[in-house]
Amino acid sequence: MAFSLRFAPTNLARARVFRCSSAAPAAVSARCSMAAPPLRVGVAQMTSTNDLEANYNTCSRLVKEAAAGGVNLLCLPESFSFVGAKDGESLKIAQPLDGPIMQRYCSLARESNIWLSLGGFQEKGPDDSHQYNTHVLLDSSGNIRKTYRKIHLFDVDVPGNMVYKESDATAAGESIVVAESPVGLLGLTVCYDLRFPELYQQLRFQHQAQILLVPSAFTKVTGEAHWEILLRARAIETQCYVVAAAQAGRHNEKRESYGDSLIIDPWGIVIARLPDRLATGVAVADIDLSRIDSVRTRMPIAQHRRIGNCLKTQSA
Repeated sequence: MAFSLRFAPTNLARARVFRCSSAAPAAVSARCSMAAPPLRVGVAQMTSTNDLEANYNTCSRLVKEAAAGGVNLLCLPESFSFVGAKDGESLKIAQPLDGPIMQRYCSLARESNIWLSLGGFQEKGPDDSHQYNTHVLLDSSGNIRKTYRKIHLFDVDVPGNMVYKESDATAAGESIVVAESPVGLLGLTVCYDLRFPELYQQLRFQHQAQILLVPSAFTKVTGEAHWEILLRARAIETQCYVVAAAQAGRHNEKRESYGDSLIIDPWGIVIARLPDRLATGVAVADIDLSRIDSVRTRMPIAQHRRIGNCLKTQSA
């Protein structure tokens, strides 16, 4: 299987540099004469199946490729470790976070010295009939830093496609989650959450998120219609980077995902994507936190917001 590591053009994602005065001590001046290490994020794309071992091998190759490319945080898509081919398969393989499946990915993060966003893990749920769809953030030592259980469940009749009822076997989460990381303050979400802008508004305006993670497995039909426009809208309205790792292609006879993993800047510009919407690989961009500050300073929507603050509601 071929893999691709694709970097964003440097004019779109700039590394931060130290700025020092000529009067600075020699040691500081020497340090400041060099560019700081970039805050590098990778967004993966893959086609998971119901083969746990094959999926792990794909993830392992992507992680090692990203680590070799200097990536600080690699984001894998929803259902990275398993996509069931039959009803009940995902529930059957669900495990607690300290189980062998997740612990293997913890070891991979530690051995590769890289942070991992694992979006959409089948975590054992509150009862035998339900799992959680859990976004797990691992640090470079293999520790679980934060977990987010998907709040909005995909109970949808997709036009011309099929009926999905995620809530039949998945329990909804109840907490909004942000996490510190080497590349900035992360807001954790999963897939269908993308259609609920109020979640992203809270991540930005109440929790000061800088980078929004949206690991997903959009259907082919909904992806063609809405994927990129929704992601760019979330970036524009929150003035955050958006990193959206995607499942791609046909997983089995019943299920096909849209693909098109993206990294979007706070102005809504796509700064990284794979050249093939269905290919397995990693697209990379350098996060520029000063870009966030610049966009937010020039258009200070945080100060201009009024809905939910001071407006009154008139009855009909």
